[in-house]
Amino acid sequence: MGDLYTVDDIQVLKGLEAVRKRPGMYIGGTGAPGLHQLVWEVVDNSVDEALNGHCKHIDVVLNSDGSITVSDNGRGIPVERHPETGKNTVETIFCNLHAGGKFDDDTYKVAGGLHGVGASVVNALSEWMVVEVKRNGFVYRQEFERGTAVSKLRKLNPARGGGTKVTFKPDPEIFPDTAFSKELIRERLQIKAFLIAGLKVRLTDESAGVGEQFVYSEGIRDFLRHLVEERPKIDAHPFHYQFDNGLRLEICMAWTVDTTSRILSFVNSIPTPNGGTHETAFRNGITRAVRTYMEKRNGLPKGVKGITAEDVREGLTAVVSVYLTGNLEFQGQTKERLNSSEAQQIDPLIRTAFETWLHQNPSQAAAVTNRIALAAQARTASRAARDEVSRKAATRRLMLPGKLADCSSTSRDNTELFIVEGDSAGGSSKQARDRKFQAILPIRGKILNVEQASLDKLKANKEIQSLIQSIGTGIGKAFDYSRLRYGKIIINCDADVDGHHIATLLLTFFYRYLEPLVEKGHVYLAMPPLYRIRIGSGKKTDIRYVFSDREKDKLLKQRNGKEVEIQRFKGLGEMDAKTLKSTTMDPASRTILRVSVKDAARTDEVFDTLMGRDVRKRFMFIKEHAREIRDLDI
Repeated sequence: MGDLYTVDDIQVLKGLEAVRKRPGMYIGGTGAPGLHQLVWEVVDNSVDEALNGHCKHIDVVLNSDGSITVSDNGRGIPVERHPETGKNTVETIFCNLHAGGKFDDDTYKVAGGLHGVGASVVNALSEWMVVEVKRNGFVYRQEFERGTAVSKLRKLNPARGGGTKVTFKPDPEIFPDTAFSKELIRERLQIKAFLIAGLKVRLTDESAGVGEQFVYSEGIRDFLRHLVEERPKIDAHPFHYQFDNGLRLEICMAWTVDTTSRILSFVNSIPTPNGGTHETAFRNGITRAVRTYMEKRNGLPKGVKGITAEDVREGLTAVVSVYLTGNLEFQGQTKERLNSSEAQQIDPLIRTAFETWLHQNPSQAAAVTNRIALAAQARTASRAARDEVSRKAATRRLMLPGKLADCSSTSRDNTELFIVEGDSAGGSSKQARDRKFQAILPIRGKILNVEQASLDKLKANKEIQSLIQSIGTGIGKAFDYSRLRYGKIIINCDADVDGHHIATLLLTFFYRYLEPLVEKGHVYLAMPPLYRIRIGSGKKTDIRYVFSDREKDKLLKQRNGKEVEIQRFKGLGEMDAKTLKSTTMDPASRTILRVSVKDAARTDEVFDTLMGRDVRKRFMFIKEHAREIRDLDI
């Protein structure tokens, strides 16, 4: 490690070496989202064939050896020698970044695999891959390992039709866990079938010997029915709109009596959970249409000065699917947010179409605008109530729960609230904290399951009320973000199964009643260790803290015969203040996970399955995932 910096220090990575060296640049990371991004890249290539009218069937098979197969009946990848690389086209596509047919608008009018890197990235990050192509009356096959071709493209038996079949196994050298989530893949494939009316998509689990096929003749109208089927709806038919003139746009939306909104947006069949220009244009368009219609026809409710975008979105469930051509601009290869300015033209299109629909369907329009007017009245009343509370708060001391050990700092952004399990953990946490900026709120065991409880039960529950009072924002219509008292709210439960259950109950409360705090990145999960492991003795003693049985077993395999002492922490209260501070609470040495929601529909479904009233859903979830359990804490 000297001060010299010479030409010898400059590395030039060739071929797909860069992908294996920095996979996060291409798939976002090597955790579960990055692992499944490999599947999405291959599936999206088949979907692109369907979007352009060349494919009617897509099959996905979870193979028993941990690999996955994606096949379609599209045109099949060309197999001829490529003039620029001198290699066959299959090898050119799978072994070179930015090689493919997505750069030619005549080959693919619209495409979700946009950057020409998907196939090669999957190849680079796979232990092995096999590509089979049906084309020119024959089947062709080529094998790869970690991004390199290990066989030539071989011409096999005669075959009718066309298509591409890709089988790959993620590389354990890249991914800590290579097990695919069947449920996650199932959900993604079902959405693809919803978005492309008539497309048949089949998922097969080879180990379980079961398969399921998705096909929807009415496309996103079927999708909307699926989303709202268990939600109480207002007395108005869904609004459906299609436009196809350069830009292809399809929208289907309806209002329910729920106070939450769900807007699912897609670009060229790719989910955009973080929205973007297309979703912003959609929101602006419907808001302007509603404002114009209400001002012209029936005016505003008494005491309401104006309709806000929030009023229009309350209770709204919508599917927005747009297909764009040309050079699309996304944030990153995982395409979670659209930046293309071309999508802004959705605003006037939806504004005109929806306003026209409102005028032509007066009874439907009345139901929609009454729902929106009700939201505006509730917002106005809530604001008045907050103002009254603020006036009263100015004349008396803020009432906080007695068991809250508050911090001395009054700066919201630089303070932290630790929610800990039980008085014992609360005592240890109070000793370990920095009193200046860290507050401690002990809760008693497992809080109320808010997924199954009424609002009256919430208000009567002491633990829930302590949480609400400590956080300061209120809940429901009384929620006021400006009254948030802490910049970070950290759920700090034991590392065992009971601790995970309590954390899930708390996350359910935050997601259902304090969702803006989750959206704005204020909610975190602490990562307390499960074991303290001492390796060696005397001056060579090495103390390690590990967070799971799997991590413990991996460490013990590397001890090389040294003396080992293992201490399992049954709870935070068993740790001394010094250990708790260094492992869990000190910002300089701890690890905390920020809670975020990338897919609102999937998150709703998970909370409903795990915490909802329908016990059958939990039974089916446990039955389906029982094989995946590796470490059971009894």
